[in-house]
Amino acid sequence: MREFVMGDLHGSCRALKQCLKAANFDCRKDRLVQLGDVVDRNSEAFECVEELLKIRHLIVVRGNHDDWFDEFCLTGRHPTSWIHGGIATARSYWQHFVGRGRTSLDDYQLARELSPKHIPEEHRAFFARLPLYHIDQQARCFVHAGFNRFSPFTGQPPSTYYWDRDLWATAVEWQCNEHIYHRQVPFEMKTAFKEIYIGHSPTTYWDSTIPMHCANITNLDTGAGQGGKLTIMDLRTKEYWQSELVTTISAKKHGNTNLQLDSPDNKG
Repeated sequence: MREFVMGDLHGSCRALKQCLKAANFDCRKDRLVQLGDVVDRNSEAFECVEELLKIRHLIVVRGNHDDWFDEFCLTGRHPTSWIHGGIATARSYWQHFVGRGRTSLDDYQLARELSPKHIPEEHRAFFARLPLYHIDQQARCFVHAGFNRFSPFTGQPPSTYYWDRDLWATAVEWQCNEHIYHRQVPFEMKTAFKEIYIGHSPTTYWDSTIPMHCANITNLDTGAGQGGKLTIMDLRTKEYWQSELVTTISAKKHGNTNLQLDSPDNKG
């Protein structure tokens, strides 16, 4: 069995398929750990879940966008009123289960009419069971955003694992000042891990379109939610593969290679 880790999907199933194909991923034999934010921003949230459910050995950790959608599935109320990219998810499910043959709705009408009953039961169960993190037998930690490294890893507030950006920000600072810090100030953690894999903080914020590695942390969010690329990595070899730019994929989907898409907000 080969083992892979993948960054934030943000509703781009075409990017997902490109990565799986490029890595020669076997959905029956190989294991995939996906780092959360399956939904929002791009238009194929429904398709992303369907594709992930084909993978026999799959672990998806909870991202903040997944948590928002899960709350909608449970309560009928979306905690951010479908903003921050959520309307693309709502429209994805609407088009598959409600809007066939109907005049398209504007965003306001869509947000009012969509309800949890329009979300397939298997998809609702998918989001309900997403764990906050995954730690494997090799002491590798997979978490969407981060955690407080000065406290024991377990038992932190749930939202810390899918919101905290301080872990990555301080690791980047430590790495950038390696000539000062490395020998004098090790990057200490209350709970030690062999390796840590995160998403949530796009590497494009640091002008990088490829995975970044600082201390023992690897950031796999290469900006698929901001029009960048999706990345999948082999956990043993550290070889990685990337999709096309999501903006390019979206343009091809709409049959316009010159399509210019608006930049989404940077909520995360």
